[in-house]
Amino acid sequence: MSHLQRFKGFRRDPERKVRESVKIYLDTANVEDIREVASWGVLAGVTTNPSLVAKEGRVYEEVIREIAEICKGPISVEVLALDAEGMVAEGREVVKYCDNAVVKIPMGREGLKAIYALSSDDIPVNTTLIFSANQALLAARAGAAYISPFLGRLDDISEDGVSLISDIAEIFETHAIETEIIAASIRHPLHVIEVARHGADIATCPMKVLEQMCEHPLTSKGIEQFRRDSEKIPRPGMTKN
Repeated sequence: MSHLQRFKGFRRDPERKVRESVKIYLDTANVEDIREVASWGVLAGVTTNPSLVAKEGRVYEEVIREIAEICKGPISVEVLALDAEGMVAEGREVVKYCDNAVVKIPMGREGLKAIYALSSDDIPVNTTLIFSANQALLAARAGAAYISPFLGRLDDISEDGVSLISDIAEIFETHAIETEIIAASIRHPLHVIEVARHGADIATCPMKVLEQMCEHPLTSKGIEQFRRDSEKIPRPGMTKN
């Protein structure tokens, strides 16, 4: 099986009767956060970028290698070059030291050239910085295994990020395009619910959002009530007053 086939999405296969559930990725370069979420049993993949690695103050390759030891799903590793030739060269190097790497390429004309070259070599690509359905369609047709619409950044400028997810999902469904949709730039738990409802294959979330998804005030209230009631239950060796 080729490197690309390992991660290629098949959600929109017309022969399938049931859609796969939306997958959860962690958007970070913090190894301890990745280890924590992996222990929950919900981690399907990781997305990174130079900004996230810079926050950790560590060598890029070392961080990716360590992440790969924890997460066996796809790990999106963004290239640093801005020209097609440089992107392709970096992408080919990444998959040499990270078996489950997906090369993260920014959208644009140079990006499309790199997507086409890498995917032609069976190297999976995640096209990042998608802000329109046109961009998503071009990236998919160039061979991207994944596209990443940034809904939070669209919301920031008063555009509807969730509608973009819906538009892309409809186009891909209509034309049986197998490229998977990674909803990125997620800002809060409601984003996760909305992108799941509107056809995203994957939601990549910062640690804060995943922690918020675990919580609910009624859950906390119920746990506290159980704790108080458990103190009233007689235990072996206890003497009733």
